Amino acid sequence: MKFEITAPVVTDRLVLRPLEAGDAQALHAYQSLPETARYHFWEPRSLDEIRTKLADWVEMNHLEGEGTLAFAIERREEPGLIGDASLRVTSVEALQGTIGFSLHPACKGRGFATEAAGALLRMGFEDLHLHRIFACCDARNTGSWKVMGRLGMRREAHFREHARFKGGWDEEFYYAILEDEWRNNVCEDGLGARGRLQETGSAR
Repeated sequence: MKFEITAPVVTDRLVLRPLEAGDAQALHAYQSLPETARYHFWEPRSLDEIRTKLADWVEMNHLEGEGTLAFAIERREEPGLIGDASLRVTSVEALQGTIGFSLHPACKGRGFATEAAGALLRMGFEDLHLHRIFACCDARNTGSWKVMGRLGMRREAHFREHARFKGGWDEEFYYAILEDEWRNNVCEDGLGARGRLQETGSAR
């Protein structure tokens, strides 16, 4: 499976583009916050830590098989990074993938996460021809699993106290959707319209 992001992904309100070296300060603005790190395995990141991570993330703009595509999330009408997202191919043979997303706390509650994640689902099914896409989150991360539900993903698993997490027990929800389920949802009720790709931008 070969794939390359050759242009930004443009939706109704957002632009998803490859991450760049100059994004370090904008990423630090929210990845340094305890609120952002709360449900991740990492702790609030310093600017130096983000710069080190970013050196790898900027290379995640193409696939040669299994691997990750990493995106910066921006608003179309207001320049500036407000979050990041990823689409990872976990199995070429079985056509499986997973998505992830994170927003600056100041930009939550406006449907941006649903719109960005919807665009990732569309890319995964239409451009990468995946069969199934899944996502997981901490069971306490209500906002995240509600986004998955709004996109038509179903809860497939609830792993209870299956790992240690920041001094306590980790509980995770797993959500997933099949390609034909996604197409039926889009056709029947317009689900994911906010993640609709515009003619002005795509990934190929």
